[in-house]
Amino acid sequence: MLEGKARVQDTDMPARMQAAATSAASRALDLFDVADCRAIAGHIKTEFDKRYGVGWQCVVGANFGCFFTHTSGTFIYFSLERLSFLLFKAAAAAAS
Repeated sequence: MLEGKARVQDTDMPARMQAAATSAASRALDLFDVADCRAIAGHIKTEFDKRYGVGWQCVVGANFGCFFTHTSGTFIYFSLERLSFLLFKAAAAAAS
């Protein structure tokens, strides 16, 4: 496991889910090279899809911007080591 502690910058997740997100990120960083952001994100997404149901999205990197809509209670943005992590469950599209 990594020595560093995750720094949560913004979230609306329950504390238990936040802990699961930062733990999943730490495990992913143990499994994959820090430069392989796509594999790290995929690992975290897969863990959350299995644990909390499908529809999770994950972005990992050192520098990125985004704009999205999420289901209430499912958003977290945190940093660990040199990377930032954005994890959220996509909101269902409104019917036309």
